[in-house]
This record gives sequence, structure tokens and C-alpha cells, in this order.
Amino acid sequence: MPELLRRRSGRRAERGAAALEFALIAPLLMLMLIGIITYGYMLSFRQSLSQAAAEGARAAAVAPLSANRAALATSAVGSAMGVACGSTYLTCTVTFPTTCTCVSVTVTHSYKADPSKPVFLGLGLVIPDKLTYTAVSEVS
Repeated sequence: MPELLRRRSGRRAERGAAALEFALIAPLLMLMLIGIITYGYMLSFRQSLSQAAAEGARAAAVAPLSANRAALATSAVGSAMGVACGSTYLTCTVTFPTTCTCVSVTVTHSYKADPSKPVFLGLGLVIPDKLTYTAVSEVS
């Protein structure tokens, strides 16, 4: 019988150890989870930015008149992003390099300055200030 009491007292000494371990590890796990979500959202947004630049370059490349190319590219980028170019956070630059028969569309978004984009718990230190993508398309 005394042996049975000893086993119980050993278990009693470990009571709460799992809760303490969880309390020590949970903040780190939450920080990692929030970081994964934040970076996932940023990378998803960068993909839409690259798609918008490609749409703008395609629209400018097939424009029948060269005078309309910049306006068509800007309009296509705005349609793809759901925000007009030249807004507070989104800028579009359309150039026609003289070295080739192509059009270059550069789309820049001020990611950190945009309040609709999530930046949590000091992760703003490692998130880029601006996201930029350039697409080039041959003019037909």
C-alpha cells in the first residue's frame, strides 16, 4: 500500500506541467501562424499585381493606335486590380523603349502604407515597403 501512495505523489508533482509547457510555446506558435498568414497574403497580392501588369502590357500591345496604348494599359491595370492607377497606393508607368518594338508596364503598390493590408505584431519590419512588378510585351 505505501508503494501505491508513492506513485500517486509522483503524478501529483507533475500536475500542470503540460499547461505550463503550452503557455510557454503558444505565443511562439501564434507568432509563426500570424507570420505565415501575413506573408501568404502579401505573396497572393504580389501575384495579382504581376497579373495586372501583364494585363496592361497585353492591352497596350494590341491597341490599334499607338496614341491609345498608355491609356488602354492603365485602364487594364485598373480593371485587374479593382483600383484606378494613380490612386493613393497604386501607380502605373507605361513606357515604350526605343530599343525594341515593345511596351513596358510597371505597377507599384505602397504595401505598408495601405491600411487595408494586414501587418501584425512588428512584422512590418520585414514586409517590403513597396511591391513592384514590370511586364513587357511585344507590340504587334
